[in-house]
Amino acid sequence: MSVRALDTTTVTALVEDSAAAPSMHNAQPWRFRFLRADSTFEVYSDPERAMPRADPATRGLHLGCAAALFNLRVAAAHAGWAAATGLLPDPTDPRLLAVVRLTSPALTGNDTEEDLAPLYPAIRHRRTSRHPFTDEAIPRAIKDALCAAALLEGARLLFPDAWHIHTLLDLVHDAEGRDAMDAAASEELGRWTRAGAGAGAAGTASDGIPEYAFGPRKRYGRAPVRDFAGRHPVPGREAAAFENAPQLALLGTVGDRPRDWLLAGQAMERVLLQATLDGLATSLTSQVLEWPELRWTVRDPQSAMGFIQMVLRLGYGPSGPGTPRRPVQEVLDIE
Repeated sequence: MSVRALDTTTVTALVEDSAAAPSMHNAQPWRFRFLRADSTFEVYSDPERAMPRADPATRGLHLGCAAALFNLRVAAAHAGWAAATGLLPDPTDPRLLAVVRLTSPALTGNDTEEDLAPLYPAIRHRRTSRHPFTDEAIPRAIKDALCAAALLEGARLLFPDAWHIHTLLDLVHDAEGRDAMDAAASEELGRWTRAGAGAGAAGTASDGIPEYAFGPRKRYGRAPVRDFAGRHPVPGREAAAFENAPQLALLGTVGDRPRDWLLAGQAMERVLLQATLDGLATSLTSQVLEWPELRWTVRDPQSAMGFIQMVLRLGYGPSGPGTPRRPVQEVLDIE
């Protein structure tokens, strides 16, 4: 195989894998541009898919785009390509988040990412689960491996102790109450909620959270799972008991600038893919991070983690259904 083998079919397949990444409310705020002459992907943010109320600084948008970037790196490694990745290459264009230059598979050295290829099967199996998890504890060896995965991407993953989790769950409850009283937040969330779109109509929605992915209504339990139905009843939706002692992890960085967000988003996806391979179900919790005055109190003051970028819920249980994706032709330009 040579660089010339990067035809339209190959490029499209790589972007399809990239776009399987998670993003806030499944907004899929990314765009890709492939330059044939340089065998280079450019990864852009899509400001039209930003969320001014919940994500005014576009931190969450950067995390989602970075998760897609990481998938691109994994897919390229699986296909046998060496990749050189640069973040924020153009100070005059903040929408251009990264460039990924693919080189000959025969090239070896610092540009190769052979360690990423084993993660590839998890790209299409990773799901956001809004279902209850069991009380089975995650083995320490798996936790250590997930922490190591985050470090490889320049971020840190911390499993807080019981006291910190209790405090964190109180903060999530506070954030949920604030969201419920904020008309702008409710309106923005409604933009990405596909209520009324049953499983048979999934093909009509290419983004957002369809009601079949809401998961059961919480009968009781403290698991921090966002209820996209809000106060609106969903016909046929079941209720379930969620875990009272959820297993949570905090993903964070030393800094809190766009480059840090891009590192965190790639680390987040690496952790999620590794967790999927390890047989864990996963979900992401960002409600408390959407309120600046609450976000600061999420961090563990005894850790070196300066800024929390995402709260992860991990455990054993249903993986959840897949959510819709935008057609590749909507997110990819080839030149």
